[in-house]
Amino acid sequence: MKKGQLTLEIMILGAISVILVSAFGLWAYSALKISLRAHLRAQAFSIAEAGIEYYRWHLAHNRTDYTDGTGQPGPYVHDYYDKDGDLIGQFSLEITPPLPGSTVVKIRSTGSVTADASIQKVIEVQFGIPSLGKYAIVANDSIRFGTGTYAFGQVHSNYGVRFDGVAYNTVFSAVPNYDDPDHGGGNEFGVHTHANPIDPLPPAAVPPRPDVFVAGRQFPVPAVDFTGLTSSFADIKAGAQSSGLYFGSSTVSGYHIVLQTNDTLDLYRVTTLVPKPPGCTDTQGQDGWGTWSIQSETLVGNYPFPSNGLIFVEDDLWVSGQIQTARLTIAAGRFPENSQTDKSITVNNDVLYTYYDGQDVLGLMAQKNFNIGLISEDDLRIDGALVAKNGRIGRYYYRPPTSQGQGGQNCQLWNVRSLITTYGMLASNKRYGFAYTDGTGYLIRNLYYDPNILYGPPPSFPLTSDQYVQISWEELK
Repeated sequence: MKKGQLTLEIMILGAISVILVSAFGLWAYSALKISLRAHLRAQAFSIAEAGIEYYRWHLAHNRTDYTDGTGQPGPYVHDYYDKDGDLIGQFSLEITPPLPGSTVVKIRSTGSVTADASIQKVIEVQFGIPSLGKYAIVANDSIRFGTGTYAFGQVHSNYGVRFDGVAYNTVFSAVPNYDDPDHGGGNEFGVHTHANPIDPLPPAAVPPRPDVFVAGRQFPVPAVDFTGLTSSFADIKAGAQSSGLYFGSSTVSGYHIVLQTNDTLDLYRVTTLVPKPPGCTDTQGQDGWGTWSIQSETLVGNYPFPSNGLIFVEDDLWVSGQIQTARLTIAAGRFPENSQTDKSITVNNDVLYTYYDGQDVLGLMAQKNFNIGLISEDDLRIDGALVAKNGRIGRYYYRPPTSQGQGGQNCQLWNVRSLITTYGMLASNKRYGFAYTDGTGYLIRNLYYDPNILYGPPPSFPLTSDQYVQISWEELK
């Protein structure tokens, strides 16, 4: 081999070695840089999460402060230090307060690191305080759901539940067993059915019965507190008097509110009620029994919906109509409370939403009963959160003919109705019911739950907690 040729080969090998070493160095540098950026991104993510946790803590101590204690618009920037006290980054908070009546607050936290200002992580979380609207039906008394009842949300009673229809969500009771007032013999399970085959009695094992309890049944569970409704009514009245709509006594039978889709309402003074037909009598001794149906009324005026969404009527009240992108609570009551003067709400004609995505929210809160009167629509729909604070949600018993010769001399024309549909939730202090075991009342009862009212309830609607819970979490960047 010639000397020059050997030198050339050495030079080539050297060049290759230099290239390989340089490439390895570049790779190592790039890998280190990538690793460092990954570390910084993880650090920025942790800082962004720290911002969320900080404001969760802040809301736990001041649940209505959406300005980080400053009273000024955001964003709100906080330095972030490591365990050694060294400044390593910042989080910046953008806070969107709840809509009127809602409890949902949106927090967007942007985490950044001092080592590289170009690296940021953004997290957005929604927190809300759960309301009484957690349930499709909640009662402070034993309740019975007959054949023909279809419930599409959670059902809870502080006493016992007999369910003979179909429940598509869980049914809860606060008691392990109870004496069913509609059935003799021993105590029944806290949640039981008489749909064939009838449940055995305790202490037998609880059968699953998916044909009735599609999502199961649970008992005993903690009771739901109904006492908070008193303060809610007082708050609604105060809010209506200060910046909402407040109407005192009508001096006659009450008021009728007709809701309009242009964000106004027509208010009527109810002057007379439909007299009970001959032979249509209260055979069950029900408190407040009557036709609860309007015969004549006079227009008081047209009013825009109040900005705070609160309407309080210190008299009996009838409601009908439709809302469109409105959030309202309409309450009827009289203070000081007295069982002889408590006020009720009656719905005999449709009360409707336009949108079912949370844009429309309506609360109808009665101090005494929430009624369906004698002359009510055969196919009735009520959208909203319905509350009977001291009484019950339901329809009075309008008896059928008792003999062939009676003809119309009773409640015959109106005692049987075809279909009632509710969309929202029902909260009844006493036993609920739209139908009776003799086939009177509404034959089919569809009770749908509106999930939007759990964290976005009507204005001043009662809450079941004073603490925020996380509803959603999303990494935006």
